[in-house]
Amino acid sequence: MNALQGIDGQLEWGVQPRPECDVGQIRIRVAAAGLNRADLLQRNGLYPPPPGVTEVLGLECAGVVSEVGAGSRWRVGDRVCALLAGGGMAEEVVVDARHALPVPEGLSLQEAAALPEVYATAWLNLFQLARLQPGEKVLLHAGASGVGSAAIQLCKAFGSPCWVSVGSRERVEYCVALGAQGGVVRSEDLDGLRDFAPFDVILDPVGASYAELNLKLLGQGGRWVIIGLMGGRKAQLDLAQLLGKRIQMIGSTLRSRDAEAKAQLIAELEQQVWPLFAEGRLKPQLERSYPISAAEEAFAALASNEVQGKLVLVVDDSLS
Repeated sequence: MNALQGIDGQLEWGVQPRPECDVGQIRIRVAAAGLNRADLLQRNGLYPPPPGVTEVLGLECAGVVSEVGAGSRWRVGDRVCALLAGGGMAEEVVVDARHALPVPEGLSLQEAAALPEVYATAWLNLFQLARLQPGEKVLLHAGASGVGSAAIQLCKAFGSPCWVSVGSRERVEYCVALGAQGGVVRSEDLDGLRDFAPFDVILDPVGASYAELNLKLLGQGGRWVIIGLMGGRKAQLDLAQLLGKRIQMIGSTLRSRDAEAKAQLIAELEQQVWPLFAEGRLKPQLERSYPISAAEEAFAALASNEVQGKLVLVVDDSLS
């Protein structure tokens, strides 16, 4: 089969060994794969896959089941999307059957490819780890990103008002249209977030450069969930604020979690989140699809930080 790898900072689409489909697994003929910031990092040698995971890029995909291992609920021909530790940007991928979800009714495979990673990330960090409750106030840094777009919709659906920091006024408007209460442009008035504080939960993919501000913005018992380090990894903190406000600082990654934890997460998504797509309360925010032959263009677009929502790479447009 053909697959996409990052080698010495370059993307290479070439022949890779076809993975075996074992007990409890399914083989998916890939229609499209979602593009995530982790793929940019891995392409540049900065985010290697966990031990035992393929070097092929891609943390999510959608397609059609072509082979089923014993012990799986899926059948050949089922349309699915899947959360992966790697391997999605390929003609085929083999995945733990528990990490697959049905394609929501009314969505295309390209739209479905944009769902698993961002909704799993948003649900894990807001609802499982931060234990977000209805009525609690949320701040989403990088609110127009794929994860931010999913998180805004989940906050609205489950009754928690949210605000955002983003890169432009256009993106504030985009986030408000999705359900955010408002927000600020980070280059203009990041301190303006104090007008909306105190927050109960902050979802933070930025890290060090926002650390001091985050402590000031959180209220009593606030939860600060760090999911990325776009703004650096080292920061000085006034721990007296952390103690005085009883703030919980939570570091979180999804990719390295074990198979059982991911299975439980996917089961919650299917039960509590996936029905909201059929109801029209959640929508995939797919900005653009690129053919796999234009992968470099897609990676450059994501790296520009000008994307609203998600990008996907189309591997096989004959699938529907």
